[in-house]
Amino acid sequence: MARGILIAGNKSSLFSALCVEAAKRVEKYAVALIPQEQTQKPVPNRLTDPLYVSNRQHVLDWNPASPVSAKTMILSVLNKMEHIDDAILVCVPPAYRKTTEEFSTAEIDRLVDYNIKGWFFLVRELTAVFTAHKRGTLSLVLPELNAGSVDETPDFIGPAAVAAFRSFAQGIILSSHSTPYSAMGFSLPEPGGENAFAAFVFKNMEEGKRNSGKWIKYGKLGFFGR
Repeated sequence: MARGILIAGNKSSLFSALCVEAAKRVEKYAVALIPQEQTQKPVPNRLTDPLYVSNRQHVLDWNPASPVSAKTMILSVLNKMEHIDDAILVCVPPAYRKTTEEFSTAEIDRLVDYNIKGWFFLVRELTAVFTAHKRGTLSLVLPELNAGSVDETPDFIGPAAVAAFRSFAQGIILSSHSTPYSAMGFSLPEPGGENAFAAFVFKNMEEGKRNSGKWIKYGKLGFFGR
């Protein structure tokens, strides 16, 4: 039985590296992207970036703002791959450097829906499937927060979305001790080395319950803390 892998999140070099690593392990895997432009309608990006192994992917429609879309997407994965063994959620939100008065109310709604609320809908559906099948691994991946320069216009969305994701992930990880599935978190301290980090994520993820309930921080020269 082929292993079922789903990778969902923001388009980024980290997302690309995880896709490349998945392609080393399975013939086909599923991907779902958060729309890159917050002002566009939530249509799927077909992943034309050459870093992606596009001919190996099931590209899924996903509107993060919709709980119905999350359920439909998971059903689509199950229809295409029969089961989900590993789900990797990648939170690398785009920077929005505006002053507070420049955000419209509609834009604020979209930013929160796409970068915060959508994770709750998706995890709800994934953990329901994992619980029903009494197996599965949920990996939550994010970068460390970067304060930025005092000369830059502050990024109000990226750090807020990462902080919310980290808090949400921490709750999932802590509660995983009493679940039939595994859950773990991974953080990349600084940009660069995404390919090695992606391999690190898969290696630890494949150890399953041994690493469940842990937040695993990747470091240089293979050093990490838990």
